[in-house]
Amino acid sequence: MLVGAGLALFAAVLLLIALGMGTYPLSPGEVIGTLLGTGLDQARLLVVGWRLPRAVFALACGTALAVSGAIFQSLTRNPLGSPDIIGFSSGSYTGAIVMMLGFGSTRYLDVAAASLLGGCITAAAVYLLATRRGAVQSFRLIIMGIGVAALLSSLNSALMLFVDVDTAMLAAVWSAGSLNGLGYEQLWPMLVLLLVMLLALRMILPGVGQLELGDDGARATGVRANATRAGAVVLGVALTALVTAAAGPISFVALAAPQIARRLTRSAGLSLVPAALGGAVVLLASDVLAQKLGFPVGVVTASLGGAYLVWLLAAEFRKRRTL
Repeated sequence: MLVGAGLALFAAVLLLIALGMGTYPLSPGEVIGTLLGTGLDQARLLVVGWRLPRAVFALACGTALAVSGAIFQSLTRNPLGSPDIIGFSSGSYTGAIVMMLGFGSTRYLDVAAASLLGGCITAAAVYLLATRRGAVQSFRLIIMGIGVAALLSSLNSALMLFVDVDTAMLAAVWSAGSLNGLGYEQLWPMLVLLLVMLLALRMILPGVGQLELGDDGARATGVRANATRAGAVVLGVALTALVTAAAGPISFVALAAPQIARRLTRSAGLSLVPAALGGAVVLLASDVLAQKLGFPVGVVTASLGGAYLVWLLAAEFRKRRTL
């Protein structure tokens, strides 16, 4: 509870910073006054009309990615088992690219549906390749996922060669992962779908936690292991697709946020609320930094996440050597 309260407070401070920064900067007091309806009309247009949707989008996307990462890390029982490492994010990205370049549609719901379909097909392929003697091995799942992600990355690059330059450039900019240009038109459907997915996840969450005991242990407690795992995988992919459809592929938030939350709470099991708050803080902080530097937020998360991945791999290697 203390960690969750601290992360929520940190997110509120970052929100005030994000709403106040820009070519027309505002102080935290002016931002609060504007949100309460006592500010100037110009400040209200800036804060409520333009900056608030982007900031809320960052919080919502960070929450979705962190929860997705926590689900897959719990299912694989491995800190590397996040959707961007094991290829599910690449599958969602491929589905979105096919919809945008092949069918010429950039509507949010169309791209979201294509992202979900691409992610689910990729997840099914990875799980099938990782299955050996009727069981899925977490290490094999990660290795197969990395290989499938590399293949999909090559496919995405090849698709760019079959369209005109302007369309390819538009898709390339979107693929960097950016919150630029997102408004209430995309925000409201995203929030509604996110709420529905989180409520559905809440129904199967106890079973997902029991799966960390292994299939036999979970079945001994009355959990339908295969059905629970399938539902968790679909919801995890759907959460990733939800973000990919709006902002493009934003990497490493799903990897880092659940591990940061687990280390802060010193929890051995699945802790979705601290992970969600951690993801919201990580992505909003990255977006604030991205606006300062003039980069897409995906560039910042990839840079910071790459350093975190190196540290995580070194820590896991040291742990295995001590064992």
